[in-house]
Amino acid sequence: MALLLKPVTFFGGKGGVGKTTVAAAAALASADSGQRTLLVSTDPAHSTADILEAPLTSEPTEVAPDLDALEIDPQEEADRYIAGVKARVREVTSPGMLAEVEREIDVARAAPGAHEAALFDRFADLMALAGAAYDRVIFDTAPTGHTIRLLGLPELMQAWVDGLVSRRRKLSSLGRMWRRVAGAAAAPERHDEDPVLAALERRQARFRRAREIVTDPERTAFWFVVVPERLPILETARALDALERYAIPVGGIVVNRVLPEAADGEFLARRRERETEYLTRIMTELAGHPMIRIDMRSSDVVGLAALRGLLG
Repeated sequence: MALLLKPVTFFGGKGGVGKTTVAAAAALASADSGQRTLLVSTDPAHSTADILEAPLTSEPTEVAPDLDALEIDPQEEADRYIAGVKARVREVTSPGMLAEVEREIDVARAAPGAHEAALFDRFADLMALAGAAYDRVIFDTAPTGHTIRLLGLPELMQAWVDGLVSRRRKLSSLGRMWRRVAGAAAAPERHDEDPVLAALERRQARFRRAREIVTDPERTAFWFVVVPERLPILETARALDALERYAIPVGGIVVNRVLPEAADGEFLARRRERETEYLTRIMTELAGHPMIRIDMRSSDVVGLAALRGLLG
C-alpha cells in the first residue's frame, strides 16, 4: 500500500465501509516507510482519534514517528471562513453599510455550498503541504457524495470566479477612464490596489492551483473502500463515473471486510456464497483499477499495532 500512495491521497466510500480504518492504516504504513505523513480526517464522525488512540485537534498532532494527524471540524472551518470574508468586506465597505452587509453574509452562511466552500479552503491549504512540510497528505474523507461535491468545487467555481475577476477589472478600468475624463471634478484616484480585485485574484489562483493538484495523476489519487455488499458497490460505481467527469485520478479499490478462508460454520458458508457473488461484481463492475483485499478481523482494529497488521 505504501508504494501505491501518491503525495495527495484520498480514501473515500459509503459510510460504514471502514474507510477511516483503512486510511489510518495506509498513513501509518507510509510513515513506517520513512515518508513524513499527515493524516487528515474530514469525516464529521471523527473516529480517527479513537482508532489511533490519540487525542486530535484541528491542527497536526504527532501520533507516531513521521506521522501527524488532525481532524477538521466543519463548523470551526465555517466560522473561520466567514470571519475572513467579513474582514475583507470591512476593507471596502462604508461604515454605514457594514452592519447590513455583515447580516447578509451571516444569512448566506446557511446557503447550500457555504460549508463546502469553507472546507475547500482548508483542503487547498492542506494539499499544498504535500511536498513541503510533508511527503504525503492522506485524507480520510466524508461519505462519497459529500466528498465528490467538494473535490468538484475547483472546476465548478473556476468559471464563476473568472467571471467576477473579469467584471471587477472592467469596473476598475471604467473608474480610471472616468477620472481622466472628469479631471479635477472626479474623486481623487487611489493608488493602492483594488482590495476586492486582489481578493478575487487570490481566490482565482487558489482554485487553479487546487484544480492542478487534484487532476494530476503523478501527485493525486483517490482510493475507494468498498465491502462486498450491494449498496456500497452501486455507490462506488457511480462515484467512479463522477471522478472521471472531473478528471480526478483513481488510485484503486480496497475491498474490505472479506470473510477469511478459515471462517467456517453453516451460517458463514451461506454468507460466503452470497459474498462470492458480490466479489465477482466488484471484479467486473469496478475493474480497471488496482485492488487490495482486506479480510475481516475477529476484533476491532484499534491502535497502532492493529493498524500495522491490517495491511501486513
